[in-house]
Amino acid sequence: MSARGRVRTAVLISGRGSNLAALLSAAEDAGFPAEIVLVISNVERAAGVRVAEDANVPCRIIPHGAFPSREAFDAAIDAALKEARVELVLEAGFMRIHSDGFVRKWEGRILNIHPSLLPAFKGLNVHQRVLESGVSITGCTVHFIVAELDSGPIILQAEVPVEAGDTKASLAARVLAVEHKLYPEALRMVASGRVKLENGVAVFGEDC
Repeated sequence: MSARGRVRTAVLISGRGSNLAALLSAAEDAGFPAEIVLVISNVERAAGVRVAEDANVPCRIIPHGAFPSREAFDAAIDAALKEARVELVLEAGFMRIHSDGFVRKWEGRILNIHPSLLPAFKGLNVHQRVLESGVSITGCTVHFIVAELDSGPIILQAEVPVEAGDTKASLAARVLAVEHKLYPEALRMVASGRVKLENGVAVFGEDC
């Protein structure tokens, strides 16, 4: 990451933007090692767009349906990231899968948060699957993005108990509250150089 002050960071969203709000809140601290300089949404009416606007952060709408292929969509995202001189990309409820070429281009500089303790419960409909499985512990994971879905090296995880009587909604709410703490901390670690991706492995240190 850049040593020239705070790391220029973009957040990709598709929905309500609650993790975006948590990241923006953390970045309000002048001592935080990253600044959010761009938000990209593939959904024009996503609630997260308003979150970005309220924080006076530039927001680009890039609807995936306007492009003939995944590669063309990713090329438009890449162009917006370059224009904003973005160094680090965070996905926060971004409901699109990237092309392999885009992932390779941003390897080590693109993160995602997933609402389970990976490698368990990859993919969608996580909380319902957790409840149906009968496990007593779930959680959330921040990881580097690689070509294989939800399979990148793990940066941070946090556990959340599954409680008796939990519904999909109640479990999701508890996991989300933990996500709001975990993602800013993972961003802090990556932006400050305490963790980076090397040869497909997350390498940790005081200053990698």
